[in-house]
This record gives sequence, structure tokens and C-alpha cells, in this order.
Amino acid sequence: MTWQLIKDAILGKEQDFTSLPLKTAIFVLAIPMILEMMMESAFAVVDIFFVAKLGEHAIATVGLTESVIVLTYAIGFGISMAGTALIARRFGEKEYEEAGTATFQLLLVGLIISIFLGVGGWFFAEDLLRVMGAEEAVVQSGKNYARIVFAGNTAIMMLFLINGAFRGAGQAHLAMRSLWIANGLNIILDPLLIFGIGSWSGFGLDGAAIATTLGRSIGVIYQFYHLFNGKHKLKILRRNLLVKWETIKKIIDLSLGGMGQFLIDSISWVALTRMNAEFGSAALAGYTIAFRVLIFTILPAWGLSGAAATLVGQNLGAKEVDRAEKAVWLTTRYNVIFMASVTGIYLLFNQQLAGFFTDIPEVRDIAAQGLWVISIGYVFFAVGMVLTQAFNGAGDTKTPAWINTGVLLAMEVPLAYFLAFPMGLKYLGIFIAIAFCHSFHALVSLYFFKRGKWKTMEV
Repeated sequence: MTWQLIKDAILGKEQDFTSLPLKTAIFVLAIPMILEMMMESAFAVVDIFFVAKLGEHAIATVGLTESVIVLTYAIGFGISMAGTALIARRFGEKEYEEAGTATFQLLLVGLIISIFLGVGGWFFAEDLLRVMGAEEAVVQSGKNYARIVFAGNTAIMMLFLINGAFRGAGQAHLAMRSLWIANGLNIILDPLLIFGIGSWSGFGLDGAAIATTLGRSIGVIYQFYHLFNGKHKLKILRRNLLVKWETIKKIIDLSLGGMGQFLIDSISWVALTRMNAEFGSAALAGYTIAFRVLIFTILPAWGLSGAAATLVGQNLGAKEVDRAEKAVWLTTRYNVIFMASVTGIYLLFNQQLAGFFTDIPEVRDIAAQGLWVISIGYVFFAVGMVLTQAFNGAGDTKTPAWINTGVLLAMEVPLAYFLAFPMGLKYLGIFIAIAFCHSFHALVSLYFFKRGKWKTMEV
């Protein structure tokens, strides 16, 4: 029975998630979502593994560029949250053609925004790196890398929002496959384009950006194929190819909350990265490595949490409110078990994990310190992830945005600054602030979830 469920989940047997037993529904949704995020996290680790061989300036460039490109991530995340909520609600109501029309509006909004961001990022890449506190050597060695990454942001945007639509439809296997294709190609192309082969010496750091852009673009082509081939319940047919301003307005309204969530989180991350830059390239490199390793477990946990978004959205659409709430608590239990199990690994093996990526003692020690300090809050992180996804699946994207504003911006950034500078703890103070504030974030989310406003949202 278990193997059959795993097979169904990976192969993508279409299910009715408003009637399937909850444990089975979570299982079938979570497997492809976890596998999807595992590939994303594997790429993050593999990418920094190869880039680290180019030196601390290369690592710093990747860290600084990512801290700026998060603007694209924020917008993509916001639109994908709108997509998940809208499509899940329409599927719960069994309005499949309306779901296809809504998906086309998602593509229009994402494409237009990403073009503007790509052009701006290409022309102002050097300035953005300097604003982030990069040393001049980092700016000169990393400007082309940054330009290529910014130029390829349309692929990032499309991956985000189409996968959000797939998840809302319960077609998590398609989201999984598109990311496996994109990041699988990244992993293969990374060493080839960075270091070359045979007599060809490769492109160096620029090769990492080219590999990422090519891999993601091919992943998007795969997504388009499945959206337009008419073989799935979520499909875009000729009759869906029309502009519906009312739907676009709804997408923008829902997206604002999702964008706000990620933007506030990202602004906080940018501020923390900028603070770290004050302690030199070694501190920034250690910080970047620590987060790449942490992402290896955070992203699968986020994938498991995604099951809550789909189940909440579809069951609210089917007027099964109690079932939606039960799905959230069950998913939370599973996520806590997972995150608790990996906490011990980081506490015991932080030095070994950091040493896998760099043999520079100072960088290794800073990364190891970040791993054990931040992982102390992992169990709370698990709760916060599921509740945030539940809010978003219900279409209540603004509540998590306000929580992020209060905790991650108004609390985390000042606390990190106070601990790092006046208290003299440097990067350790930043790590402590992250662990404390993300744990507190989960408690605040729990309070608002129990108030139940999310149950009454109209999407």
C-alpha cells in the first residue's frame, strides 16, 4: 500500500484532495513537494561547493547577488502564493476551466514584471553590489556573474509561479519534475562551465550563472509543455487565452501579501548580510556557507509544509472547513518530527559539514557556528512554516506579511545590530538573532491561526 502511494505521488495520479483520507492526502502531496525542495536544496549545496573552489571572493559574490535577486524571488513567491490559493480554491469548487484562465493571467503578470527587473538588474549590477558593501575586488570579479543572474530572472519567475499553480491543482509531481530538470541540469553544467573540460578552461564564476540560467529555462519549457498539452485538469486552452482584468486584480491583491511576506523576510536577510559584510569576506563567506547547508533541510521542510496550502485551499473551496484545519495540525506534527531529527545532526556535526565546503579555518569556524546556533530554533521553524503555508493556501496572505513585518523587520534587524555591534558579538550576534526571532515568529503565527480569520477568506 505504501509503495503504491509513493508510486502514485511520483507518477502523478490525479486525486480528489477534498475526499481522500487526510494522512494519505498529505503523503501523496508531500512526497513530490519534498523531493522538489530536496533537489532545490541539493543544487544550493552543490553550487556553493563548486563556487567555493574559486575562493572567498567568489563565495561573497554569490551571497551578495542572491541577497539582491531576492527581489525577484519575493515577487515570484507572491504571485505563486496567489496562484496556489486561486487554483486550489477553483479545484475545490471543481471549476477547472476557470483555473486555466486564472493561470494564464498569472503568466501575463509574471512575465511583464520579470522583464522590467531583468533589464534593471543588468544595467545596475555593479552599483547593486557596491550598495551591498562588496569590496572593489568582489565587484570587479563578480559583476558579470550578477548581470547574467539578473538577466535570467524571467526563468526564476516562471518556475515560481507555474509551480505554485501546479501545487494548487494538486499536481505537485509536475512542480517536482520541472525543478528536478532545472536543477539537475544546473548540477551537471556547473562544473563543466565553471572549470571547463579538456583544454577548455571554462568561464569561471560566470559559468555558474550561465548553468543556473540554462537549467531554469529548460525547466520552464517543461512547465509550458504540460500547461498547454491539454492532458491534465489544470490546462491552458485557446479559450483561456484572454485577459481578465478582474482576475488580474485579484492576483495582484493576493500577491501583495505574498510579496510582502518574502520582501520583509528578504529585506531582513539583506540587512543581516550587509551587517556581516562589515566583518570582512571571511565572515560573509562563512555566513553564505552556513545558510546553504541550512537550506538543505529547510527547503524539504518547506515542501512538506506546502501540502497544507493545497489541502487548506481545496477543502475551503469544497466548504470542508474542519477538514482543512485538521490537515494543518497533522502536517505540523510531521514537520516538527522532521526538523527535530535534523537538529541533532547540526549540533553534532557542524564542523564536519562546514569543512566539507571550505578548508579555510576562519570561514569553516564561522559557518559551523552559524549551523549550531540557528538549528537550535528548528522545531519552532517547523511550526511557523506550516502555519504560514496554511494562511497562504486560504488566501490570507496579508496576515503572514504583517507577522513578518513585526518580527523579522521590527525585531530581528535591530536585535541583530545590537548584538553584533554594541554588544560586540559580531556574526555570532546575528546568528542568535535569527534563531530567536524565527522561533518567536512561529509563536505569533500560532496565535493568529487559532483566531480563525483564515477560515472566512473569499478567493
